[in-house]
Amino acid sequence: MTSDLLSAVWLNGAVVSVTCAGGRIARLDPVAGPARAVMMPLATDPHVHLDKCFTAHRCRAAKPGLFGAIEAMQSDKALWTEADLRARITRGLAEGYAHGVAALRSHVDWGEPAVPLAWSVMAEAAADWAGRVTLQRAALVSLDLLGDVDHGPAIAARVAADGAVLGCFVYRNADLAAKLARVFRLAADHGLWLDFHVDEGLEPEATGFDDIARLTLLHGMAGRVLCGHACSLAIRPDAAQAIDLAAKAGLALTILPTTNLHLQDMTAGRSPRLRGLAPAQELRAAGVPVLFGADNVRDAFYPYGSHDPVEVLRLACLTLHLSPDDWLDAITTAPAQAMGLPVPRLAVGAPADFILIEGADWTEALSSPRTPRHVFRAGAAHLQGHAA
Repeated sequence: MTSDLLSAVWLNGAVVSVTCAGGRIARLDPVAGPARAVMMPLATDPHVHLDKCFTAHRCRAAKPGLFGAIEAMQSDKALWTEADLRARITRGLAEGYAHGVAALRSHVDWGEPAVPLAWSVMAEAAADWAGRVTLQRAALVSLDLLGDVDHGPAIAARVAADGAVLGCFVYRNADLAAKLARVFRLAADHGLWLDFHVDEGLEPEATGFDDIARLTLLHGMAGRVLCGHACSLAIRPDAAQAIDLAAKAGLALTILPTTNLHLQDMTAGRSPRLRGLAPAQELRAAGVPVLFGADNVRDAFYPYGSHDPVEVLRLACLTLHLSPDDWLDAITTAPAQAMGLPVPRLAVGAPADFILIEGADWTEALSSPRTPRHVFRAGAAHLQGHAA
């Protein structure tokens, strides 16, 4: 069956036959007639939370919105034993692998000065899955803690020693600019990359994204700073100026369709009016790299979903009015570059690591989440759902 699919593949606007040999792409030959499948590189997800996933059944938010979910998740942490964390993290990695994920960046909640248990458990998982899925860790610290002169330096030093990414949650904090400045100095001192949860709300006053862009410029960190969410850009009257500043700074932004659609503009007993997604088309047009991530999977922040970047792309195309042909890079090459990883390519001589989704074009391929998908690694095919 997969040989039939490989004989007529839609790739870069043309139909080609794909020949694999020795674990690499040996030939890409133009052919006539309709395609049987579309082809894309293995996916990279720049923003997940493997320490939180698969907890929705045991922690329900009592209040609507982001901060209700934060409270619910905080209460669940009493159950985060080493065995619990390992089981859920492993399940998340296996799910991503089966869906065609090559690399993930997982944020790890870091709520106290001490190193959290999940940090070390995730390091073990990263070692266990090396060679199958590349797992990066990013510390998710509150800005108040990471920007504290007494505690921030020790946290940054540990993250640097572990070869991980420094990150924090930024949302209308007191003394926000001063604390962010300290975080950037810590990153500069240790040569760290940065990843922020920022402006995850729909208030025009949430402008931490702008401060991060200015500091990225100041420290010459273009290409080394990633933001997630920036929901307030959806409603800010000055969003265009903020976007231009981000482009000038070399900042990248991850949009999280599932969690942001679920939590933003959430009020009990009232239907939402706002989508809560940053303006992807305007960001890209200005030169800001736009990435898509699965974010929360079956936890208090988003009780549905899976670690499946293709399904995230499908949702992004629906809600942001995008053409999937033009936005495949948001789940493949753009996140790989933003994470400092080798950028995947589909060319003769490249590793035969790719995904085929049955269908004559991308519209047909994404018309249903149940469309058969075949994941190739080193030229060997696995049907989606089998984490071989």
